[in-house]
Amino acid sequence: MDRLRPRERKVFSGFMDAEVEKLEKLFTEYGEQSLNRGFCLKVAQSFSRSAGRAGKPLVKWHDVQNWFQNRQQSVPVKSTPPLIQQKELTPPPDVSKVLAIHRDAFDQKKASEPNEVARGGREKILDLSELEFEARSSRDGAWYDVERFLTHRFVSSGEAEVLVRFVGFGAEEDEWVNVKNDVRERSIPLENWECQKVKPGDVMLCLQLTIEQERKDQAIYYDAHVLEIQRKMHDIRGCRCIFLIQYNHDKTEEKVRLRRLCQRP
Repeated sequence: MDRLRPRERKVFSGFMDAEVEKLEKLFTEYGEQSLNRGFCLKVAQSFSRSAGRAGKPLVKWHDVQNWFQNRQQSVPVKSTPPLIQQKELTPPPDVSKVLAIHRDAFDQKKASEPNEVARGGREKILDLSELEFEARSSRDGAWYDVERFLTHRFVSSGEAEVLVRFVGFGAEEDEWVNVKNDVRERSIPLENWECQKVKPGDVMLCLQLTIEQERKDQAIYYDAHVLEIQRKMHDIRGCRCIFLIQYNHDKTEEKVRLRRLCQRP
């Protein structure tokens, strides 16, 4: 599974030619429905994790929506687009119940947010669709972003598994993964000023990029322990600190910059 998931948080600087071509196709196919926030979010996530955007700023959902809005104003769509299935934007209800095994993550998120009470006096209920997930592939042991959960099952041991569709990949890459061990909330990229949060001994998600992978325009993420940190003065480029990490899957060590690290949930 050759997937790339760049996670730097930088200011968006424009679409690439291949992305514009994709946007044109989506606009032709979906028309006005391409302005849907959930739809724009999925498109932005797909672009941000593509191999061609490695080392470049992330694409935000509102950047995608703005492009569709401008495109619609320039050339109004005439055809009737197909319906966008909501089930592709959020986890199906039955799978959401299985994911509730991770109660600690959900409860922590709910406790960290103030209760919002509507006019009718009803407390806001946490929607699992607000969360993003990542799953570990059994094919290479790396973590990849989840686009959606297709269905679930219980194996002979009684443990739950979910069939995962990974971001940017089709049905041929769908995979059954163990809910308890191989599904978790999505790890978050760190801002330059957050380097002080990283301490020796911390377990992070790290972008592994070998010379062979660079030639193939590939990169994947693995869990890694932070062994040492060389604190350096920041400059106009941002954090210049160097982190010595050891990958958990093969025990190899590497010195990396903060931009290659993601904080685990």
